[in-house]
Amino acid sequence: MEDHMSLINSVFGLQSRNTDDSDTMSDMYRKLLTIAWPAALEGLLLSLMNSFDTMMVGKLGPAAIASVGLCAQPRMILLLVAQSLCVGTTAVVARRKGEDRHDSAVSCLKQSLAIITFIGIIITLIGCFGAHGLVRLAGASAETEPNAAIYFRIISSAFILNCWTLCICAAMRGIGETKITMRVNMTANIVNVFLNYCLIQGHFGFPALGVRGAAIATAAGTAVSFFMALRVVLKKEGYLSLNPFGGFAFDRATVGSLIHVGSGTIAESVFLRVGFLINGRLIAGVGTSAYATNQIVMQVSGLSFTVGDGTASAATSLIGQSLGAGKKEKARLYVQVVRRVSWIISLAIILLLVFGRNILPTLFTEDPVIRSMAALCFIILAVGIVPQNLRVVFAGCLRGAGDVRYVAVISLISVLIMRPLLTWAFCYPIHAMFPAMHFNYTGPWISFGLDALLRAVLLTLRVNQGKWVDIRL
Repeated sequence: MEDHMSLINSVFGLQSRNTDDSDTMSDMYRKLLTIAWPAALEGLLLSLMNSFDTMMVGKLGPAAIASVGLCAQPRMILLLVAQSLCVGTTAVVARRKGEDRHDSAVSCLKQSLAIITFIGIIITLIGCFGAHGLVRLAGASAETEPNAAIYFRIISSAFILNCWTLCICAAMRGIGETKITMRVNMTANIVNVFLNYCLIQGHFGFPALGVRGAAIATAAGTAVSFFMALRVVLKKEGYLSLNPFGGFAFDRATVGSLIHVGSGTIAESVFLRVGFLINGRLIAGVGTSAYATNQIVMQVSGLSFTVGDGTASAATSLIGQSLGAGKKEKARLYVQVVRRVSWIISLAIILLLVFGRNILPTLFTEDPVIRSMAALCFIILAVGIVPQNLRVVFAGCLRGAGDVRYVAVISLISVLIMRPLLTWAFCYPIHAMFPAMHFNYTGPWISFGLDALLRAVLLTLRVNQGKWVDIRL
């Protein structure tokens, strides 16, 4: 028994000491997991809900899966400025909480909401009136464009509500209140899935609206999430309680910090979204079957990202709070904690992919070719899970410190340049030389693994340098 405890202490570093305060490593694991599990569960369940969405749409055929999937990257591109601002909101609110500056944390949320309102109005108009052009940009064909444009126009009508919810939830993550964001987003997605069931094929007396019904369900879920988030910040007893009739003013320090983090995150997001958009167009060019296969594997790969992102969110909050309190050694120790937690998460997901590779595709489609190719892609995906999760949690650590520009640069190198080139090479010339190897299906996931490996290595080098602890926000 003592040998087992010694091994556990060694693996998880429980014998290490935190010199900044009285917290032991066990305390730090407990704090991290207390914040991470709601965020991770939220991400896991959201991913599952999105998968249910795809499963329900999948009953309409591969073209319907592709039509909805084509909207993902244009949606993310329009939302990237809002999401980047929200990363800044999380980092700055976490710092102010660590500094014990409650009024400044509330002021940060108010200023973020004012800025994001302007952003939300613009992208709502762009999405509603530019739907056809955006889905064509994503690679829509004559077969998929009509439904894709309908879907995108409807979900765009709720972008302003989406922006407000993102901002409020980002601030809540900054103070470690991930249970609130979990409840908000999970309730909204339950509404989404229920309405999907009612509206896609027509149940409980509702009309069968197909892809249009899926879009209406998504917009309704977004509205529910906003009203739940609004209710949270209007409670008088909350840490981030807002007075709807109280005024506020922009201050240079807060806006400057939001811009510092947000601008780097915008650059990263632009590189990511443009890279993913190019990648998606390359896959869409292969054919509807290959694109539908890619969408199914993406749904499951989202499990890895969203669960890892829950840990990364906790790291952003706790590292930001530690640096705000001037506890640099504690911030460094949190990096060790999240690294070890990432390994455990990766192992669990690898086992799921390996043993479930033949079962998971059957949940989405009855097409035998898509099923067999998706099963093959899951094996390749499993190989890239460890570096994928490592780069997710290390990026969260650096964001908590405000070191976002470095993360943006490696996204430029890896996602915008390397990954699309590899996808093109595997899906087209290499597949043409070796058609029996099915690189037109597996190529995007080989490039995914190489991309994750490169980013994990570069982020590890940056974290190990340790300069991020000296960044001021």
